Amino acid sequence: METLKVDREEAWDRVRRRLRAELGEDVFSSWFGRLDLVEIVDGVAQLSVPTRFLKSWIQAHYLDRVRTLVTTECEGVAQINLFVRSAQRPAARPAPLNENAAGVSAVKAQQPTTARASYDRPAGASTQTPAERLQPAVADADGLQGSPLDRRLTFSSFLVGRSNALAHAAGERVSRIEPGAAPLYNPLYVHSAVGLGKTHLLQAIAHEVIAAGKRVIYLTADRFMYGFVAALKAQTAIAFKERLRGIDLLVIDDVQFLQGKSIQQEFCHTINALIDAGRQVVIAADRPPAELESLDERVRSRLAGGLVVEMGALDEQLRVKILETRIAAAKVHHPSFEVSPAVIGYVARVITTNGRDLDGAVNRLLAHTTLSGSEPTVESAEAAIRDLVRSREPKKVRIEDIQKLVATHYNVSRADILSSRRSAGVVKPRQIAMYLSKQLTLRSLPEIGRRFGGRDHTTVLHAVRKIEGCVQADPGLREDVELLKRMLQE
Repeated sequence: METLKVDREEAWDRVRRRLRAELGEDVFSSWFGRLDLVEIVDGVAQLSVPTRFLKSWIQAHYLDRVRTLVTTECEGVAQINLFVRSAQRPAARPAPLNENAAGVSAVKAQQPTTARASYDRPAGASTQTPAERLQPAVADADGLQGSPLDRRLTFSSFLVGRSNALAHAAGERVSRIEPGAAPLYNPLYVHSAVGLGKTHLLQAIAHEVIAAGKRVIYLTADRFMYGFVAALKAQTAIAFKERLRGIDLLVIDDVQFLQGKSIQQEFCHTINALIDAGRQVVIAADRPPAELESLDERVRSRLAGGLVVEMGALDEQLRVKILETRIAAAKVHHPSFEVSPAVIGYVARVITTNGRDLDGAVNRLLAHTTLSGSEPTVESAEAAIRDLVRSREPKKVRIEDIQKLVATHYNVSRADILSSRRSAGVVKPRQIAMYLSKQLTLRSLPEIGRRFGGRDHTTVLHAVRKIEGCVQADPGLREDVELLKRMLQE
């Protein structure tokens, strides 16, 4: 049975890799990053996504491709079934998906999504059930339903360090603005990698403003897209827009997942209307506005027009503070759970990625204590958290970084590289940038072409082959290309 599980996981990893290679990182992250293989029963692969909107979009646009890849890579699978994992699954096994099931018409009422974990949430600090920990994210918003808020994600439970001090201060400032005063930072745009506390900060802002008696709505990008599509289907789009624009604070999380031209236009109109009316807008994403390539340029420009704050990687002092908080919370339920400062210091040094891994480390140390009956040592902690200690992964290289570095190296502008200019001083850097994009990223040739001013994939292929040949024949160019590679990967 264990072998079958491993085989299934390996096959699913191959499916995901092929999807990423064929569709590009942006499309894969937006639509397939949260697609999971749950089980394979009677030749049917059961796939799950967190929202009905994602389910409908995949059915409408990628169903055939996903089915082909799954049936090719997963032995014994003849069909797939896609369901929403946040919803209650029926007792009877759903019928496999077919072409007639695809389409936006499958969008129905979405179940509220639960608030996501954040690195600075005090684990184990509350005995409430998940339902009791959630509250509606809307205060007097004329019935417009937002994503729920976790009652624990407040400013009082937010742990502050050098990496997030500026974002925390800005969040407190916008949430405590005096009545009648114009917003100081509008929009406030917060970005960071996963597990560094964006969601906690956004929900803390929402809690604070709701406590002041103002109208607030907190939405994920998925929920905004679903609400807009549902309003169009129900022919209530005007009412949807008016209700959304009649609030005091709009909070949008994970804006990098915002897709669709009409949805992006409505999003831009909404934030413009709110800002022009003196209402506060707070946005979060996993990258700066300029790097949200899937968004319309007007949207990116509007988002960049406010205060843009990055929440950086957790420094060691903050990681120690997080561990101490988690351990103290766990001791409420397990009084015998003791962890020495030496063990805490060791864990804080070796786990550097994000707070969720720190949560996992505390859980493993707790398991060691309860199962062995002894306090963890540095040696036992090393064994317990071995799977969480990740070797440093190569830096993820983005096409934009390649374009900027090559442009600077050859004394041209990035706009020149993206332009249609054919002068020798521009063509060579452009071809080198295309070559490096193929070498250092997982993007397909058509995707690289689109990112170089909408060029055809055959142009990219020609550039790659041209530079490959020149590198072999020209030692000087080979040295230049190797230097650029090292600079991009450092």
